[in-house]
Amino acid sequence: MRPSVACAIAVLLSLASPAAGALHATPRIDNPWFPLLPGTRYVYTGVKDGKRARDVVLVTHSTRMIDGVECVAVDDRLTLNGHLEERTTDWYTQDAHGNVWYYGEQTAELDAHGKVTSTEGTWQAGVRGAKPGIFMPAHPRVGQSGRQEYYKGHAEDHFKVIGLFKTVSPRGPANTLLIEETTPLEPGTVDHKVYVRGIGNVLEQTERGANERNELVSVRRP
Repeated sequence: MRPSVACAIAVLLSLASPAAGALHATPRIDNPWFPLLPGTRYVYTGVKDGKRARDVVLVTHSTRMIDGVECVAVDDRLTLNGHLEERTTDWYTQDAHGNVWYYGEQTAELDAHGKVTSTEGTWQAGVRGAKPGIFMPAHPRVGQSGRQEYYKGHAEDHFKVIGLFKTVSPRGPANTLLIEETTPLEPGTVDHKVYVRGIGNVLEQTERGANERNELVSVRRP
């Protein structure tokens, strides 16, 4: 086997294997495209299901061991027309190369009285065949794709990098990233997410499927 081919296969295996990503994992997420500094609070506003949406995301100081890996907990609270509709805790970790891994989520949908009506989509790496995936590559490049999560029949999101842009200075590095997200569980839906270096996700919009849009309106760091 030629050395170049062997190296390419090794890189692909390192990105595809949870074990490889988890060997030297840390809950300290400093990937410039998806930084998760504990205490940071992001607020998004937009529309979902024809209702006014407000999404508050808080990077907590809490961590949890999942499948032998320490992950940071990120709390997400979605309100529609002023009523809490969803509450979610997501778990992330970062490997020695700077890739951010997604290790699971605990989600709950609520009715108008605050009663949990569904926990569909909840999963945890290492439980019932669920596996982690790369949520944000260390060095994203156009055309790069991968699996963000895997829990058969419940959580099967995939990503593809479709754009890197220089919106501040044509001489500097790209500071804006466009990612497409799809899932075989909803074959007619395509989501686009925009990330800004040093900030993280600033916009999420459904391009095909339900009419959903969330835009970052404030960031508060500790």
